[in-house]
Amino acid sequence: MMWAFNRKSVSGFSSTSTAEYVTHNIDATGLTAIVTGASSGIGTETARVLALRGAHVIMGVRNLSAANDVKESILKEIPSAKVDAIELDLSSMDSVKKFASEFKSSGLSLNILINNAGIMACPFALSKDNIELQFATNHIGHFLLTHLLLDNLKKTASESKKQGRIVNVASEAHRFVYSEGIHFDKINDQSSYNNWRAYGQSKLANILHANELARRFKEDGVDITANSVHPGVISTNLSRHNPVLSGAMKFLGRLLLKNVQQGAATTCYVALHPQAKGISGKYFADSNEYKTTPYGTDADLAKKLWDFSINLIK
Repeated sequence: MMWAFNRKSVSGFSSTSTAEYVTHNIDATGLTAIVTGASSGIGTETARVLALRGAHVIMGVRNLSAANDVKESILKEIPSAKVDAIELDLSSMDSVKKFASEFKSSGLSLNILINNAGIMACPFALSKDNIELQFATNHIGHFLLTHLLLDNLKKTASESKKQGRIVNVASEAHRFVYSEGIHFDKINDQSSYNNWRAYGQSKLANILHANELARRFKEDGVDITANSVHPGVISTNLSRHNPVLSGAMKFLGRLLLKNVQQGAATTCYVALHPQAKGISGKYFADSNEYKTTPYGTDADLAKKLWDFSINLIK
């Protein structure tokens, strides 16, 4: 596994580089960033480091109480930090629409959108909108959120003359999917459901979403980049649906897995680093460009997923 080797590559960073390290001396003052799932794990660390670098961070979270604890912790460390929280349940389209509406009513600009939140390998369930829960939460919720905030991103990029950036937190699990990549005709089919393949499918969707956004931005001459990242294998509460895996990850964590400071590094690198400026439609791991599967670069599949997703959110 790539995270087991501390090899610096083109960017000068490696699997052991932390989010603070990869953003050292970067000034994000004046930038506004939304981070979904910022009340725990790498989302919290991403929010903290962006705030540390001067960005105004809006945390999109299901649990406002937990988010307020995170906010207090960040402010205790960084008294000048600008951090706010808005309720967001990505498994509910109504909640996503409410979040977008509340954000828009704030009048804030939007430079960076980090689609970080997710669930992993859970038992079969349907979302409030009757969509398989992992696909609904990990992909459709973020697809809708991005769709609703695109005008804000475009307006900010145009008026500020600063390139906007969208970062989709995907996973190397995108390599473990159903035979056709995306089960378009069987998204809600419980009989063929496999919790890990469904997770991989949702992470592949994150990659394809970023790729199609990048293609459209380039075609329209919009100064926004869209990329996907693999944060690394990290012992977080993502594994809560699998007690055996959760136990194994805690046991192996100190030896083999990344900590949250390292896990948030690639996200923060792609969101802020000057080296990532102008790079779009790429997949990153360990703060370097990395190869996906053939599915992950399939432009036709990305377009098909886009159309499929547009129909679902309508």
